[in-house]
Amino acid sequence: MARDILYLLPPDFPDEKYPGQRFYCADCMFFEGILARFPIIAERVEVRRHDFPRPRAEVVALVGEANQGLPLLIFGDDAEDGLETGRHGGVRFAGTRAAIMKALAVRHGIPLPHP
Repeated sequence: MARDILYLLPPDFPDEKYPGQRFYCADCMFFEGILARFPIIAERVEVRRHDFPRPRAEVVALVGEANQGLPLLIFGDDAEDGLETGRHGGVRFAGTRAAIMKALAVRHGIPLPHP
């Protein structure tokens, strides 16, 4: 894989468990804000928005059914070791907000959040 891929849920989606209601994912919206504030990320990272319902076939094909939670950053082949929170086959990924933030800072030069 040439570039990192950041998977997010869309900013407005239904959940069949709650008919008539619309939702957003707080962590995904956090990254939407990062993308808006640091446009270099969108230039260097492929951003894909995946529909809410599971299974998320495109994501499952890369990281397995157990790892389809979003947001998710899948690393390109040139990623440094130690940034990943998981691995599926040869695919390394970061699956927590903190790990994704650290990886975006290390790999793409944005600042870290203040502790």
